[in-house]
Amino acid sequence: MSTSHERIWVGIDAGKGHHWAVAVDADGETVFSTKVINDESQILALIETARERAGEVRWAVDISGRASTLLLALLITHGQHVVYVPGRTVSRMSGAYQGEGKTDAKDARVIADQARMRPKGFAQLTTPAELVATLRVLTNYRADLIADRVRLINRLRDLLVGICPALERAFDYSAAKGPVVVLTEYQTPAALRRIGVKRLTTWLERRKVRGADAVAAKAVKAAQSQQIALPGEKRAAKLVCDLAHQLLALDDRIKDNDREIRETFRTDERSEIIESMPGMGPILGAEFVAIVGDLSGYQDAGRLASHAGLAPVARDSGRRTGNYHRPKRYNRRLRHVFYLAAQTAMMRPGPSRDYYLKKRAEGLLHTQALLSLARRRVDVLWAMLRDKRLFTSAPPVTQAA
Repeated sequence: MSTSHERIWVGIDAGKGHHWAVAVDADGETVFSTKVINDESQILALIETARERAGEVRWAVDISGRASTLLLALLITHGQHVVYVPGRTVSRMSGAYQGEGKTDAKDARVIADQARMRPKGFAQLTTPAELVATLRVLTNYRADLIADRVRLINRLRDLLVGICPALERAFDYSAAKGPVVVLTEYQTPAALRRIGVKRLTTWLERRKVRGADAVAAKAVKAAQSQQIALPGEKRAAKLVCDLAHQLLALDDRIKDNDREIRETFRTDERSEIIESMPGMGPILGAEFVAIVGDLSGYQDAGRLASHAGLAPVARDSGRRTGNYHRPKRYNRRLRHVFYLAAQTAMMRPGPSRDYYLKKRAEGLLHTQALLSLARRRVDVLWAMLRDKRLFTSAPPVTQAA
C-alpha cells in the first residue's frame, strides 16, 4: 500500500471518554485531526489510518495513567513507538501556538509537534509487567482510602467540637481505635457521664479495645468538664455515630488492602533486597516498585534521584554560579517513599542515623538533613538492586585481582 508521507507524528490528548488525535508531518503540517472514542475498535481504526498515511508513525500522549490504559496497551501491542509528553510541557508550549483558546485538538497538535521537534526529549512508554500493574492499582487504591480516612476524621472532629470541645481534644482519633469505638455508642457528655468509667471500661473490654480503662477514664473526664447541652447536639451525635462506624469499616478495608499489597509485593524477586534496607517495609517497597517498574528507564542512581526530586537543579545566571535549588518537576509519591523510609531509618541506631546526625552537626535543618539522607540512600538502594545483594551496614569487600 502506498503512503503519502515518510514519517508522521501523532499526538493524542487522552481522556476518559474519548481522545483527540492530531497527526503532523516532517514540516509540522497537519495530516489529520480526529476525535476517537475510548474503545478498542475505534483506537485500532486510528492506528490503521495512521499506518496508511505514512511509512513510519511515531505516537505521543500526555497521560500515562488509567485513562490511557487501553490506548497504550493497543499501541504497544501493535508495535508502535509511543512517548510521554508531560502535561506541564503541553501547557507551557501552548502559548507559542496561534490562538489563545484551549481545545483538545490544539493540545493534541502541541503534543505531536513537541514529539516531532524533540525526538530524544521524552521517555518512551512500554507495557508494565503484570506485577507492576497490579501494585499500581493497589497502591493507588490505598492512597484513595487514606484520603477518605483523613476526610472522615476531619468531619468527625468538626462535629465533635459542636458537641463537646473537651472530648474532641482528648484523643487523637487518627491514631487510636478505642476512642472511635466509644463514639459508636456514646457521643454526648451526658451519655458518658451516665455510663461512668467502670461500666464504659467493661463495655470497651468486651469489644477488645486495648487500654480500655485509660480510654474510658479520659472520655468520662472530658464529659464531666461540660454540663451544658449545646444546640443541635442530638442530630450531631447521630452523625458522629455514623462517621465512627464508617471509620472503623474503612480501617478494615485499609488493612485488607495492605495485606494484599504485602502478599503481591513479596512475589517480586527484588522484594527481599528492598525490604532488607532499613526503613523500607513492604508498603513503601510496593510503592517504589509501582512507580519505577524494572528500573530500565533510569540510566543510573542520579536519574532515579532526579525523578524523586532529590537531586538539586542549577540556577546560574551571569556571574552567579553554583546556585542550586529544589526541582519543581519530580514524582511527589517517589519522593515521599524515600523521605518516609529515611525518617524511619533515622530513628534507629545505624549508618542512617549517623549520617543524619552528621548533617545536623553541619548546620542543616531537620528536613534538609532527612532529604540529604534520602539522596544518599537512593545510591545505596540502586547499588543493592544492581548487584542483587542484601543490605549490610559494612561496606562490600572488593576482591583483589
